[in-house]
Amino acid sequence: MLSGTVGAQTASRPEVPLDVHAWRIIARESGPTNYYTVVDDPSGAFIRSHYVPPDETAVLGVEVSEAVRQSSRYLRWKWRVEALPVRGSECGGGNGDSAASVYVTWKRGLRWYTLKYVWSTLDAVGAVCHRIRNPFVAQDTVVAESGPPLDTWVVETIDLRGDFRRYFEQGNATADVPDLVGIGVMSDGDQSHSISAADFGGFTLLQR
Repeated sequence: MLSGTVGAQTASRPEVPLDVHAWRIIARESGPTNYYTVVDDPSGAFIRSHYVPPDETAVLGVEVSEAVRQSSRYLRWKWRVEALPVRGSECGGGNGDSAASVYVTWKRGLRWYTLKYVWSTLDAVGAVCHRIRNPFVAQDTVVAESGPPLDTWVVETIDLRGDFRRYFEQGNATADVPDLVGIGVMSDGDQSHSISAADFGGFTLLQR
């Protein structure tokens, strides 16, 4: 759980909620089946993801408004897992599937930077794997949660600038951080050929 390290710092910051009704399928990253729905729950709307094999995987995302791309300091969300993919492991210990993934993406020039925070079946919390580095893409997978409990909301809060510098700038505290451009979610079970399901909600950008 990532929220403990930064929760006290975020209490008084202005908040910009990201309306889950505005999220859309990212066509270039997705197959033809949209297995996401928005549930208008009295406690707050959330995205429900229910992947069933043999469908191709799909990513649902939202673009961050230009007005808050530079001023956003933290991202908070909540998620809960309903079905873990069989032996799901982003770090090589099983099938490369996760019940829930949250993508955070920045862009500098022609290069996209993405941190993929996952709720794994098997991987250890805190593990970092599947690093990609080329002239156009930099991406790391970070294991935020692993295994049960199921059907239980967990709140995460990440330091957007701090995590960018930690993973892409070797921890350089003064490194420039490019514009935050988008947030995405996914559940997948295509490699394990198993059902994978989760709920996502409460996405909020906390300003500096």
